[in-house]
Amino acid sequence: MNPSPPSPFPRLPLSMTSPLIKLNNGETIPAVGLGTWQSKPNEVSRAVEEALRKGYRHIDCAWAYGNEKEVGEGLRASGVPRSEVFITSKLWGTYHSRVEECLDQTLANLGTDYLDLYLIHWPVAMNPNGNHPVFPTRPNGNRDIDESWELKDTWKGMEAMVKKGKVKSIGASNFSEKMLDKILPTAEIIPAVDQLELHLYNPQLKLLEYLKSKTIVPQAYSPLGSTNSPLLANETASEIAKKYGLQTSDVLLGYLLAKDVVVLPKSVTPSRIESNFTGALAAFQKLTPEDVAVLDGVAAGGKQKRLIMPPWGIDLGFDNW
Repeated sequence: MNPSPPSPFPRLPLSMTSPLIKLNNGETIPAVGLGTWQSKPNEVSRAVEEALRKGYRHIDCAWAYGNEKEVGEGLRASGVPRSEVFITSKLWGTYHSRVEECLDQTLANLGTDYLDLYLIHWPVAMNPNGNHPVFPTRPNGNRDIDESWELKDTWKGMEAMVKKGKVKSIGASNFSEKMLDKILPTAEIIPAVDQLELHLYNPQLKLLEYLKSKTIVPQAYSPLGSTNSPLLANETASEIAKKYGLQTSDVLLGYLLAKDVVVLPKSVTPSRIESNFTGALAAFQKLTPEDVAVLDGVAAGGKQKRLIMPPWGIDLGFDNW
């Protein structure tokens, strides 16, 4: 009898699997995921396929990214079963009063009948009948915000999707303590996560303490900074990287993992997709509490910088905005 051919997706050694973080509802989330923001449609399917073949089991999407069909193609091309992949997507601002409608579009685009995690993308409800489906504007050019809509009602719509079995967990994205306080008093389900701009130059230490007190897991988008990021040239992170024979990017990711923050680095380059994964895990294993404390002080030492600040026209309640 001929031996069966080797699987193209061999089981990864323990050192090559992402740590899991337990959510407040008992589910678990892989601590390293692939971000897909700003990934072009013809690039993202290959990136998702490559990431899953290299050991990622967490893909972060959003309706507003406009590339979820291609994400679904990458998932299917990888050969990794849907049940083994943690998929996140996000409700857009023009759909706060139509949660299920937005979710159904996402599910159809991805080619799946459920999400592992669904987030409110921004705590800003926009006019669903405005002059643009994604970014409706007022005559003066400002975003057309629906000021009559309350976030607690958006959250009720999110909770309904859990009850229907369309999503396993729900959470927030870009929510400050001020915005979370608009939904928590009436919430039947506590948000499982809050996805934020978190990195060496915007550590949001006070907000992380608040999230911990509420059993809400923080997630970091743009953990390496955004396009043309200054983080990769940071001397403190580079010195620590040199000490351990790592790359600076490894330290930037491992620093967040050490703080129980889910990291979502985005790349469409195969070598970078792989090195973000392996490097993050290597740094996570090597960084000491003293290293983390030093890195925690970088922003306060004059490097504080938030990189993503859309012109919403309202106070979202964040420090350093």
